Amino acid sequence: MNALASLVALAVAVAGLLSGDASREALALDPHAERFAPGIASTRYSEIRLTLSPDGRTALWFSRDRPGGEGGHDIWVSHLQHGQWSAARPVPFNTPGRDFDPAFTADGRFVLFCSDRPGGLGGDDLYRVPVQGLQFGAVEHLGSAVNSPANEFAPMLAPDGGTLLFSSDRAGGAGGHDLYVARVDDGQLQPARPVAGAVNTAAQEFDATFLGDGRTIVFARAQDFGSSRVEQFAARAFGDRYAPGMRLPAPVNDGASDSYGAMLDWSRPGTLTYSARRGDGASLDLYRVSYRLPPSLSIPGPPVRR
Repeated sequence: MNALASLVALAVAVAGLLSGDASREALALDPHAERFAPGIASTRYSEIRLTLSPDGRTALWFSRDRPGGEGGHDIWVSHLQHGQWSAARPVPFNTPGRDFDPAFTADGRFVLFCSDRPGGLGGDDLYRVPVQGLQFGAVEHLGSAVNSPANEFAPMLAPDGGTLLFSSDRAGGAGGHDLYVARVDDGQLQPARPVAGAVNTAAQEFDATFLGDGRTIVFARAQDFGSSRVEQFAARAFGDRYAPGMRLPAPVNDGASDSYGAMLDWSRPGTLTYSARRGDGASLDLYRVSYRLPPSLSIPGPPVRR
């Protein structure tokens, strides 16, 4: 293949990705999802954004209406003991305000989360708390590189620890909540920027997670909070740019009810957790489903000169 043909093929591949064509192969799902810990984590209350520690022995999620916590939104924890999940209890770092969207890091050393507790920059901010065995350390604000006077949701650190993914409704986005990334250099978060490409739209994009390849993302999209159905999409990266994303099939989306709060399951490679309304739709339950990534998009390179 000559150099001109290579450039033409590259341009076609990029155009296909950004138009959404390439995202048709973004993700293959097992047709059966597992309801997580019925009666303990999945209850008659709304339970959202399940995150599992790398050893699979600690589960965290949040509820906005489960009684017994410090405030209206609280993070809950359960431990796997002798093959059974323990009774759920609120984590000690909850406040009377909003505490939500927990996410273990890949090494299990920290939990990232959101809160509107005093001391932030405004609205819901991003925080982290160190994991110390079965306990938690002192909460740390993630700083002004990623937080703003607006709201930040759903922090998630990539598997290699090099990129923080989250959403925000700060000024300057495409509309509503948009997806943002911030690089981590020498342990320091760099200023956040919108995810490049076509993934951010005039709708609400939020609750995003990297998958195991560290590049494909699953995220939620709704035209408007509270008045339209929330569904989940997957988008693959070409370079640092993302396609608009393709709506995921069942069991993640059922075409009738809300689905969001996706998170990579660190304890089971190739598994995604999420929250969805099913049955009577009265509450959100927690689910796990296996996924498979297709082969990487193959782009021809320039000819080798000898």
